[in-house]
Amino acid sequence: MKDQLVRILSNDGSLRAMAAVTTELTEGIRRRQQTDPTATVAIGRLVTGAALLGSLLKGEQRLALMIEGNGPLQKLHAETDAKGHLRASLKNPVAGLPPKAGRFDVAGAVGRAGFLHVVKDLGLKEPYRSMVQLYSSEIAEDLAYYLTTSEQVPSTVALGVTLGGDASVAAAGGFIVQAMPGGDESLIPLLEQRLAALPPTTDLLHEGRGPLAILELLLEGIPFAVKEQIDLAFQCSCSQQQVLRMLAGLGKPELRELLAKGENVAVTCEFCKQHYEFAPEHLEPLLK
Repeated sequence: MKDQLVRILSNDGSLRAMAAVTTELTEGIRRRQQTDPTATVAIGRLVTGAALLGSLLKGEQRLALMIEGNGPLQKLHAETDAKGHLRASLKNPVAGLPPKAGRFDVAGAVGRAGFLHVVKDLGLKEPYRSMVQLYSSEIAEDLAYYLTTSEQVPSTVALGVTLGGDASVAAAGGFIVQAMPGGDESLIPLLEQRLAALPPTTDLLHEGRGPLAILELLLEGIPFAVKEQIDLAFQCSCSQQQVLRMLAGLGKPELRELLAKGENVAVTCEFCKQHYEFAPEHLEPLLK
């Protein structure tokens, strides 16, 4: 099943929902970042959340989710655009934690104390920035807490990642359901019952259900229209020129210090792990 996202709106405008499959995307990130199993599940949840929220972007807009916690992963970062292009990274890809009650200890890996940062580049002078304290450090509940408190849209978020015997990603995906302002409140108890009875997202994916099929199961009997259906894929925006601009931003004193060593300067992209190397003569023009 290819990675894909579907966004729908109920015919009466009461409910908005989006669902995504991110299995290949998460597996690609696992290989690039060389994550251990717990870290794989954590970054898979975050990048899936970014994909779901990215369905609300338009044109050249971008969104970034960052989690900083006091756990061994330290910092997780996922970015997306309006076209379904995503990338993600971790400061420390190895959580080194054993399972807890038969489940990967994502909360322990993230840390019980920390913050969720949301940055939206909407094409204005300055990006929109918001920050909330981590609610449970399980990532899905943290995103739901952000959406409900900061954006004032009551939301349910479900994110799941399961691994195969070789620690590769067997299934990944999730969904968000939101109650829109002024909507039919009588639908909320029905939706709560459906959510309580719904199997885990990864179980649904293992059954072969795609994003639309998951939403049809969740909203059975509630008429809705599909507003967007796009493919998802890993794509990094790094380039040689971008890295040179980053080096120029170090400032002249630090650049002179690098040049004084007379050695090539190597930079590796934190997201795609592309390696860039610059000889001293390539850096000298930056001093001008």
